[in-house]
Amino acid sequence: MITKKAIKVLIVDDHGLIRSGLKTLLDSAEDIEVIGDVGTGEDAIEFTKEHQPNVIVMDIRMPGIGGLEATRKIAHAFPESRILALSSCDEEPFPSALLEVGATGFLGKGRSDAEMLTAVRAVASGQQYLSLETAQAIEERMRAPEGGSPFNTLSIKELQVALMLIGGKKNKHIADKMYIEPKTVSTYRSRIYKKMLITTDVELTLLALRHGIVDDIQLAEE
Repeated sequence: MITKKAIKVLIVDDHGLIRSGLKTLLDSAEDIEVIGDVGTGEDAIEFTKEHQPNVIVMDIRMPGIGGLEATRKIAHAFPESRILALSSCDEEPFPSALLEVGATGFLGKGRSDAEMLTAVRAVASGQQYLSLETAQAIEERMRAPEGGSPFNTLSIKELQVALMLIGGKKNKHIADKMYIEPKTVSTYRSRIYKKMLITTDVELTLLALRHGIVDDIQLAEE
């Protein structure tokens, strides 16, 4: 007897090898079916609109609008599709930022296969899922909001702009992806510089490297 799989999943990651590995893992579960995999936030929005997956496993750092903005848009437009954010950087401010814009769970890419399956099932049932370490990091940030990474001081929009600046994107590109004016991007850049006590994008990138927001490989990606 063939049992219909209950949890339909979309995988969103700009690395094909990661998508393939996640698909193999998730499809191996009796109650989970991967119904699609895409490489950008824009494609994730379109796929969700057409197919309405139960769970979206969403990478954070991708070309285009990225996982943060894609999560915000999907959570607003398609609240029945739960989002499990996935990132190689599982330290603040990413977990809090993703939960704030509508993700139901957050998981670091270094977690075990078993935990990935547990997280997908929890998110599909509407439960928030965080690893113990991530939950503790969020709690520590709430206790000492001025401490830790300077990226903790940024708003969601400022964090989005900062990530694109770190990736070498120009004002017009950022404006197009965020549907704002180039002069608004300049305003965000000024706020970021002021909050982080810096004056150039190079300094912003160095801070990102120092605090684990990006690494050398990610900076080399288009």
